[in-house]
Amino acid sequence: MNPKPTHILVVRLSALGDVAMSIPVLRVLCTTYPGLQITMLSKPFHKPLFEELPNVHFFPADVSGKHKGIKGLLKLARQLKKNKVDAVADIHDVLRSNVMNAFFKLNGIQVARINKGRAEKKALTRARNKIFQPLKTTVERYAEVFEKLGFPIDMDQHTFPVRKEIPPIMIPLFDKTYKKHIGIAPFAAHQGKMYPLDLMKEVIAQLDSEKNIQIFLFGGGKKEVELLKSIGQKHSSVTNLAGELSFDQELAMISNLDAMLAMDSGNAHLAAIYDVPTITIWGMTHPYAGFYPFNQPAENALLANREAFPLIPTSVYGNKLPKGYENALKSITPDQVIIKLKEILEV
Repeated sequence: MNPKPTHILVVRLSALGDVAMSIPVLRVLCTTYPGLQITMLSKPFHKPLFEELPNVHFFPADVSGKHKGIKGLLKLARQLKKNKVDAVADIHDVLRSNVMNAFFKLNGIQVARINKGRAEKKALTRARNKIFQPLKTTVERYAEVFEKLGFPIDMDQHTFPVRKEIPPIMIPLFDKTYKKHIGIAPFAAHQGKMYPLDLMKEVIAQLDSEKNIQIFLFGGGKKEVELLKSIGQKHSSVTNLAGELSFDQELAMISNLDAMLAMDSGNAHLAAIYDVPTITIWGMTHPYAGFYPFNQPAENALLANREAFPLIPTSVYGNKLPKGYENALKSITPDQVIIKLKEILEV
């Protein structure tokens, strides 16, 4: 039997939302086992997420540079071994992490891997003989990995941190003449997960006419930034933050919002881990796959009409858009979105 580890390497390289979902698990792990040393391996961009965790040391994985390919990954694994890691919690289970796992196992280091539930997810997303039932959440799957290493945790013990302090340079962005401050992140990685932009513009225009809600727009790529800038310029209550802030500044802003409206995307998870009420819009994906934002009530999910579009969910990632499903997200009306937002904001 292996001796109980004292220094765990946690591996989750991407994507942003999946990395964010590790935060609540690590919070509980750190408070339950304060003497445990943890090294978090992820992409350099993700570092600000982990700064709140006192016994977590962040190690950046440069997978497109010096840690690229098998040679680079083995170099990375050797560096981590020198840091006296004595167990690995692989909460990613991809080719890259498995290359490193092989090295660690050869060197007598205990490795526990996530059970992604691939067969159940396939049954949930297939077109024929679909088994439509809720699966284990990603957070639960992460927690199981630590249990395999001898560190069971009770997620009911989770507590949220205090809201992040807004850097002085950003305080003027919060206009105190507005009663409520919300974030809207209208984009997603795939068309099948994204609310039609013309309908989102209707939502923004209606909220702008309320005159008591300030809206911050969040986004990612260059094309998205330009689109959000143009939307922001049309409405007095709208401030575009896409492309304007560093990631840690963005986290500080998100943690101080009264609500977030997002797709099944990274921004939804970022808001949820700071206990911000988060409304999510779902198209080709579905909360049953286990990627629902942490600790959010089920009624905060606005779902495309499955009676009209029974193949939903078509995939875990939202990248499969069957013929005739192009307008599935239009089954969620702008009024439904506004009503849900007002209900949460109590305005």
